[in-house]
Amino acid sequence: MTRKRFIAAAAGVLAGTVALSACGGSAAPSSAPNQNADAKEVTLTITANAISGGKNAVGADWITNYVIPKFEEAQKAKGVTAKVNFQPNGVDDQAYKTKISLDLSTGQGADVAAIDGIWLGEFADAGYISPLDDIVGKDRVAQWDGWKQIKPAVQQLTTYDGKVYGVPDGTDGRVIYFNKKLFAQAGLPADWQPKSWDEILDAARKLKSLPGVTPLQINAGKAMGEAATMQGFLPLLQGTGQSIEKDGKWQGNSSAVQDVLRLYSTVYGSEKLGDPLLQQDAKGRDKSFEEFSKNKLGILIECDYLWRSVINPKTGVAPMADRDTAVGWAKIPAQSAGKGPKGGDFVSMSGGSGEVINPKTKYPQQAWELLQFMASADAIKARIGSTPQISARDDVNAEVLKADPLLNFISTEVLPVTAYRPALADYTQVSAALQDTTGQIVSGKSAEDAGGAYQKALEGIVGGNDKTFK
Repeated sequence: MTRKRFIAAAAGVLAGTVALSACGGSAAPSSAPNQNADAKEVTLTITANAISGGKNAVGADWITNYVIPKFEEAQKAKGVTAKVNFQPNGVDDQAYKTKISLDLSTGQGADVAAIDGIWLGEFADAGYISPLDDIVGKDRVAQWDGWKQIKPAVQQLTTYDGKVYGVPDGTDGRVIYFNKKLFAQAGLPADWQPKSWDEILDAARKLKSLPGVTPLQINAGKAMGEAATMQGFLPLLQGTGQSIEKDGKWQGNSSAVQDVLRLYSTVYGSEKLGDPLLQQDAKGRDKSFEEFSKNKLGILIECDYLWRSVINPKTGVAPMADRDTAVGWAKIPAQSAGKGPKGGDFVSMSGGSGEVINPKTKYPQQAWELLQFMASADAIKARIGSTPQISARDDVNAEVLKADPLLNFISTEVLPVTAYRPALADYTQVSAALQDTTGQIVSGKSAEDAGGAYQKALEGIVGGNDKTFK
């Protein structure tokens, strides 16, 4: 089964009894980019998985109370009567994905839709969405001044096969966190920045001398879920100079994968620098957060969520009163200097979402104006409010993150070297296979045996060894 046929089949399952409108390639816009360009009365609809008083309530309130009235006001000043409606949702992500897949596959749905970046390729291959150039015109897309505020690496969030399908609206980044108090006790520097995997291991070995302290956590196993992939396996794989997918083929049991698995084996097996039981506990990630906040865990790789929402002294679920002085951070190094992608020294992984335009919109130019408005600096600052978080825009980040050293560090130092998960339907199953594989290492299996089992599982997911590379 080819990649596109697999994706289309999977999407058909999501849509239930509704047939797909396409079986591969981007959707063909139903009209030329100039359709209704001069309309004086326009109706547009936005949809997102957000609802006031419920899931992502801040986003829903922002659309209702800021985006809609401000955009309508701006259009009125141009002599256009615009009516913008919001279709809220407050469901789990898979249910939302199913709903908008169904809407788009039948030529229905909102004019502007928020989607997770990881769905982008699947939607494009199934024919649900089209490149912005096809919908609104290449010149108009290129003329938006917002692009220069979005780093090329971050633009990849809404780019697929070299074509731009939407505008990113937010992202994050993974770093190495470390406890400065434990580092001081172990004779390690407060400004620690490892330049290789060996330097991470060396620091963990020194922390091992501290009683009651787990030196190092690299997330692994099914209990950790997607964190095992995004905070563990994938950034490490990037550090070998390899990615999990390239040109439609997936990284099999390669020498790079073996290098990553051997690192896991060192941490959880031969040198016992990490706690294998924590990786197998159903609440292991939450427990690791608690251990870190109580000075019982020395080093861990996590996203900015840890800083903002977990160990936040005021609002965190595992607050650290001295977070701002006790916690250090560093970039994730490549396996060795210069071994990262394009000869880089450091790596990261990011997630995020963005907005796309329905290819069947009756008002392509006005939908593009709405999307540009939603992605403007003023609009994003209104959405963020008083709680700093990383946006897709450099100008916004420079303003709203200047008082937060960790978030500013990620924005300026990490995002330029970050990578994103493959936006393909197979990814979810591949990620589950990686979680299982790292879990096998934690349980005592050798890197060689776990890698061989991963290769077989991968072939079962993507359709044979001709769909993998080593």
